[in-house]
Amino acid sequence: MVSTFPGSATLDLSQVRLEIRAMQEQLVQWRRNLHQRPELGFQEHLTAAFVSEKLQSWGVKHVPGVAGTGIVATIEGKKPGPVLAIRADMDALPIHEQNEVPYRSQHQGLMHACGHDGHTAIALGTAKYLAAHPPAAGVVKIIFQPAEEGPGGAKPMIEAGVLENPATDAIIGLHLWNNLPLGTVAVRSGPFMAASDFFKCTIFGKGGHGAIPHQTIDSILVAAQAVQALQTIVSRNLDPLDTAVVTVGELHAGTAKNVIAHKAELSGTVRYFKPELNLQIRQRLEQIIAGVCQAHGATYELDYLNVYPPVINDQAIATLIRSCAVEVVETPSNILLEYQTMGSEDMSFFLQEVPGCYFFLGSANPSKNLAYPHHHPRFDFDESILSMGVEIFVRCTEKFCQ
Repeated sequence: MVSTFPGSATLDLSQVRLEIRAMQEQLVQWRRNLHQRPELGFQEHLTAAFVSEKLQSWGVKHVPGVAGTGIVATIEGKKPGPVLAIRADMDALPIHEQNEVPYRSQHQGLMHACGHDGHTAIALGTAKYLAAHPPAAGVVKIIFQPAEEGPGGAKPMIEAGVLENPATDAIIGLHLWNNLPLGTVAVRSGPFMAASDFFKCTIFGKGGHGAIPHQTIDSILVAAQAVQALQTIVSRNLDPLDTAVVTVGELHAGTAKNVIAHKAELSGTVRYFKPELNLQIRQRLEQIIAGVCQAHGATYELDYLNVYPPVINDQAIATLIRSCAVEVVETPSNILLEYQTMGSEDMSFFLQEVPGCYFFLGSANPSKNLAYPHHHPRFDFDESILSMGVEIFVRCTEKFCQ
């Protein structure tokens, strides 16, 4: 198979595929090694050492210790040209693994339950291939990022200058996605993943005896009404065509059955695609809490935190990825062009700085019992997807770096 991209040199795709598929066993080994040694955000010392060791063995120039535990590898083309960055996250989650597999986590209470071990293995495979087959022109930067799950490693890496020297023209990244069947690719321009905000509110009432409520201000009653009223933000304050979520995930109050609680604490998350909705939702959320509290004579303290902005993909880079993905999956119906999720990702910070695209690579295989959702203690994915991820990245570099 031979393919071309407008203005590009001819690329022998069959040879690319053969060489990458020959790496499949190594990709699995790397992924399983990483899976056995999961580490939380900014604590990825073993992971970073593993990545650095591999890069060094292939002669790939790289800078370790970026923003703590991050690594930036650089592979130069045969002549000057555009600069493409590839981003992969490395951190795990504080989840105790329940999978009974030989490569299960050896770190108590920690687990790669979101696929970041696969992302790192795919990035390593891409680095190995490009080290042996440098792009025709330009530079490929491979960014191994810490702390995507929190508190966020993208911004510190950007502040450390990973997009400079040389200046990055575009950035791409993928997420293995157990919400989609094996081999499916979801890629679209525009909003792809939602913003992620968090809020915490403490409502102060007046405690007292459960049998004498008229002497109290019941913080639980106030909190319950606030929780219900907050749902009107989406249903009655936003344009019905604008997608958003307001979820209260925690509500804590009370110390005894016969005591009216002095205070109640509630916290939750807000998700939306349009950045301009941030202020509107935030203001309305506080207005509702303030109004409910005033109606009952209670007071409140509210903390509202903007965590990650929405992931918004560039149209031209999304088109590039689609053109490469369809060559890899070879089934146009497996390319989803309108897929979105209210999940969030700090890849969004990179996309605020340079044009780019983040996409999903379906990794679920129910026939092998590999379809548990992300962040589940039995999460795992079909490892045959690893070489496909490498191939998509390699084809993107071949087409972009001309």
